[in-house]
Amino acid sequence: MAERKQSRREFLHVASAGAAASLVGGSDSLAQGRRAGRIRFKLGLASYTLRKFSLDDTLAMTKRVGLKYICFKSMHLELDSTPAQIQATLEKVREAGLTLYGGGVISMKSERQVNQAFDYVKAAGMKVIIAAPTPEMLPLIDKKVAQYDIKVAIHNHGPGDKLFPIPSVAYKQVRNLDKRIGMCHDIGHTKRVNVDPIAETEKCADRIHDVHIKDVSAATAKGGAIEVGRGVIDIPKFIRTLVKIKYDGIVSFEYEKDADDPLAGLAESVGYVRGVMAAV
Repeated sequence: MAERKQSRREFLHVASAGAAASLVGGSDSLAQGRRAGRIRFKLGLASYTLRKFSLDDTLAMTKRVGLKYICFKSMHLELDSTPAQIQATLEKVREAGLTLYGGGVISMKSERQVNQAFDYVKAAGMKVIIAAPTPEMLPLIDKKVAQYDIKVAIHNHGPGDKLFPIPSVAYKQVRNLDKRIGMCHDIGHTKRVNVDPIAETEKCADRIHDVHIKDVSAATAKGGAIEVGRGVIDIPKFIRTLVKIKYDGIVSFEYEKDADDPLAGLAESVGYVRGVMAAV
């Protein structure tokens, strides 16, 4: 069978390590890995995971699963928010002990949308726009990143995405532009095109500005969202690849299963990844 099958022993080893890591908020061995410089990235949440929940509930659940970094989808901070609304939201984020690091996925298919995205992210103090642009907007985006010193990470959407289905397609479009323009690698969508996320990560290493970590049930367009570690993506190898390329951004969980009740699956996914990181 072409797809990798994780052995029961490996699963139990990583799952138990993940459970321990989650209970203490990130295990001694994980901390040691950071001190040794092996693990440079941090874990976060793409708030689309909690798209059916209020801002207050989203912050509380993010904190509950031990994540400290969050990227807002517009339902948690509307793109046309007033300065007062933005400041009120930022105060809630601070009170929750979280860091709002980015916004997206944000459509950037017109000059108006590009301008709005940069103004929105700047006003909220975010560092990166997770973007869905058209190629025609890239010259304007190139000018904007220099003006605002804000990164833009093009999000690949897999099957059905005629513009940027996988990161290497975006890479070809941006390789001669400002290095602050890169990719948000959604490894689930890459796998659904039956392309290896590990190979894509290595190929685009110098332009990966954000990561959406998830797992899928099959390497086809019909592959559905599943708890991380239960699907067909080699998560341990992916984490080792992030360490290998010295990725120092955020790895955000975008858990799309169980939209009405995602907490258990999200917690399992976070625990699994922490276990993998502790074992690196």
